[in-house]
Amino acid sequence: MKKAFLILGLITAILALVLATLPVSNLAFIPGVIALACGFLALYFAKRAGTPLKTVQLVFLLSVIAMAMATYKSLFTTAKMGNTEELEKREQQSQEEAIEELEELDLEELEGIDSELENIAPEELEELNNELDNELENIEIEEIDL
Repeated sequence: MKKAFLILGLITAILALVLATLPVSNLAFIPGVIALACGFLALYFAKRAGTPLKTVQLVFLLSVIAMAMATYKSLFTTAKMGNTEELEKREQQSQEEAIEELEELDLEELEGIDSELENIAPEELEELNNELDNELENIEIEEIDL
């Protein structure tokens, strides 16, 4: 039982130490607390069995270092805001370009196409649809082995 808690404590303490060095250092508290709990259980079983406590001390040391690093990073690290003025200028410029493109479109030409589509009889549309279906059925698809 002592070995299981020692191994679990070492793994979670090392995981907490790794997470404490990453930008997501707040996640290091979870494995740090688990490592401390496993360390206390391993300490209890080690004292009962009368075995050396060096590895239990290592678990405590690693988990305390990891939690201290995570605490330091959470207290003294601030989030940096980028230059939002550049983003606002780019957004304004892209909106102006979009407006210019919309103004350049010839709406009368589009209205002419729309009126042509309205003048097509439903029978002609069905014929076109049937022709397209026949063409789709005649298309051969080759299998490609990946």
